Amino acid sequence: MEKPGKNIPFEEVERLLEMLKHLESENQRLRQENQLLREKVDFILRRMFGSSSEKLHPGQLELMLSLQEEAQAPGKDGASLLEGEAVPSKPRPKRESRERVPSHLPVVEEVLEPKEVAADPGQWRRIGEERTELLDCEPARYIRRVLIRPKYVSRADKDAAPVIAPLPALPQERCIAAPGLLASIAVAKYCDHLPLYRQESILRTRHGITLPRSTLARWMELVAFWLEPVYRHLRGEILQSGYIQVDETPIKYLDPGNGKTSQGYFWTAHSPGGDTLFQWETSRAAACLENIIPVDFSGVLQCDAYAAYPSFAGKREAIKLAGCWAHARRHFHDAREHTPLHSDWILRQIGHLYAIERNLRERRVGPDLREAVRAAQSRPILNRIKRTLEKISVSGRHLPKSCFGQAMAYTLENWNELTLYATNGRIEIDNNLVENAIRPTAIGKKNWLFIGDADTGQRSAIIYSLIECCRRRGIDPQAYLRDVLTRLPAATNKMIPEFTPAKWAEARSGKLPKAA
Repeated sequence: MEKPGKNIPFEEVERLLEMLKHLESENQRLRQENQLLREKVDFILRRMFGSSSEKLHPGQLELMLSLQEEAQAPGKDGASLLEGEAVPSKPRPKRESRERVPSHLPVVEEVLEPKEVAADPGQWRRIGEERTELLDCEPARYIRRVLIRPKYVSRADKDAAPVIAPLPALPQERCIAAPGLLASIAVAKYCDHLPLYRQESILRTRHGITLPRSTLARWMELVAFWLEPVYRHLRGEILQSGYIQVDETPIKYLDPGNGKTSQGYFWTAHSPGGDTLFQWETSRAAACLENIIPVDFSGVLQCDAYAAYPSFAGKREAIKLAGCWAHARRHFHDAREHTPLHSDWILRQIGHLYAIERNLRERRVGPDLREAVRAAQSRPILNRIKRTLEKISVSGRHLPKSCFGQAMAYTLENWNELTLYATNGRIEIDNNLVENAIRPTAIGKKNWLFIGDADTGQRSAIIYSLIECCRRRGIDPQAYLRDVLTRLPAATNKMIPEFTPAKWAEARSGKLPKAA
């Protein structure tokens, strides 16, 4: 009996070897695909159920340093990829303690007499007192404001026409809503995120006031109408700065005839140290930027790496794009689960960049000094990050579609935009200021879910813009809107600049309030 395979033809052996090679290649491909799918599943689970903070815990940093020491030891893989460390930043100072009960609040004193003293006061002599401070609240009060205009006739000339005081200019004739009520409803919806149907219920059940939701919606349209000139002037001031941060956030709106909601967007333009502007668009295309940024704009546009921005800037030679290190950091943070050694090292370097910026912000230095410090301290760190990423990329250790591979590609492909801030002291390291401006709208849309229709979007953008400017400058938005809506109906076009939140606050305090 012959042994198996003894007389197998040579062609069959070649075929089997070729099949084995193909199976090994297919097995390798499936392992890589499985690894990528696992990374994506882990990433989705972390986004849904994990912590959203990108800060590294000190314990994690110690673990990362120990891993780095092992990697740099002789014979360890990856020793040539990690480079020197920057000096860690000094710890943050402790926060000052706050008052339990703010001292600026009005005081209402209530004397509590003992029963024995109240029964026979003459038998007791007061020797002192004890005070206990409580923080209390009185509910909002709605009033019927009646404007009485007495009529007079002249005693000397009985045939003369009667004299009567003119009715003050109101937002709308025969409208029962006073400026204070309009301001209250606008602030409740766009600042406190109370949808109109909830306000309708509160007014009816707690105050006995019946105001249909449709009436409240018409009043918000009236508010946006009067604020639009201020909004347009604000837009001109923001774009004159020559440096703006731009971002966009999706907002659903009702699309009549389709029986469902469509996707719209609030495009947000923010001038660091200045004001914020919201612009409503029904798409996310690059053409939307044409409606926000005028043709004569010249300067820096800071944004994320969304394709609409380079497409728009490519048509404008006078516009330079600046990148956002917060977005780059986010990509490496997402890759930490599967590549902790390299991701943590990159995150630590980015942390050093932010420590330098935090120190500059605490010292409140000007643009020229910021540029000099960045050139001396930030530039070496940036160069170290780029060299390391290029070495890791050439080594081929990470798949292009892996989380770390995508993080590397994002950073290297946008390197010129990410490092532009180091050459200009006016530019921020990231786009977080405009993202913070968008945050209130993100909270609001979780409550009111969608906008009534496409036309309502721009009216909401106008009111959101003025309220966000008030928030950033520490202005009470209700006091601002009440005063502005009272004075605007009688104002002229030349007076419009006086009604911006910055000028409004300056007229009352004597100094221009700084934006956060």
